[in-house]
Amino acid sequence: MFARTRDALEWSRKTTPRRLRNAAGLWTSYQQAKRTKDPRIGGMPFSISFEPTTACNLRCPECPSGLRAFTRPTGNLKQDLFTRVIDELAPDLWALTFYFQGEPYINPGFLDMVRIASDCGLYTATSTNAHFLTEAKAEETVRSGLSRLIISLDGTDQETYSAYRKEGELSKVVEGAERIVRWKKKLKSLTPHVVFQFLVVKPNEHQIPEARALAKRIGVDDLWLKTAQVYEPKDDHPLIPKQDQYARYRRNASGVWEVKNKLEDNCWKMWHSCVITWDGRVVPCCFDKDAHHVLGDLRTHSFRELWHSDAYNDFRRSLLRSRSSIEMCRNCSEGSPVWA
Repeated sequence: MFARTRDALEWSRKTTPRRLRNAAGLWTSYQQAKRTKDPRIGGMPFSISFEPTTACNLRCPECPSGLRAFTRPTGNLKQDLFTRVIDELAPDLWALTFYFQGEPYINPGFLDMVRIASDCGLYTATSTNAHFLTEAKAEETVRSGLSRLIISLDGTDQETYSAYRKEGELSKVVEGAERIVRWKKKLKSLTPHVVFQFLVVKPNEHQIPEARALAKRIGVDDLWLKTAQVYEPKDDHPLIPKQDQYARYRRNASGVWEVKNKLEDNCWKMWHSCVITWDGRVVPCCFDKDAHHVLGDLRTHSFRELWHSDAYNDFRRSLLRSRSSIEMCRNCSEGSPVWA
């Protein structure tokens, strides 16, 4: 609990009057949009995700990157594009997640960009499979100013871990986490807030108590239990857990598998955040993994132009009128619980 308080304080330290005003403008315009179905927006995003790369070393079965199933190109985010966008957004921006698809540490300039964002006073986070956390990378990660490091665990023995994290090695995950914890102590650093994220699937759901024990032994700050996205939920799916509380899906009265949470015709994410792919395309959220809903290109336009464009407002309007008509929204877990 103390570690979570520290993390909340790290977020609050990024507060500025301008960021507060911007966030308030976004929230007010979002509430008005829900009532009026008018997609006008009252500020710039206070949280974005920037994709360091689409490349990944693993072969996870429900991940487009792991399956090598993208129709969009694979590549690494370049620092010049990143810097130009951050220079524009930083005064209003509060938090930046260095993740969309792929393994961030594959991009050789990833931690340099983290440092740039940290120097701009942003709360920074990333998610990793931890296979690249060598001693040198662990030290560099702590020194970069990264606020939060999410490490995918997904099993407490190699057989269970590799049932989902195919071609992965649990020993590397554990060693990488241990190095980060050691370097935090050595440098007397409160950051990054280190999280073990446990994607609960049928092969590993019995290991949740062991995951808690492992997190405590290593000294990470938190354990998150996350529901798994499945593209074609069905009876006897190899990944859907037997314990209903950890499943994102259930059968409805007609016997059709669907996402549990109610799909309302609004979405706060469309007002406060977005995702930028490695090559500068803006997409509405992290569920658009293959960038089917490109709302503009930052190589040819400023972010402000795209954020307030007709294309973006048309997308927000369609969501306000019928969110269920947008395919990616039908698999959305927005509003679903996260257990710890």
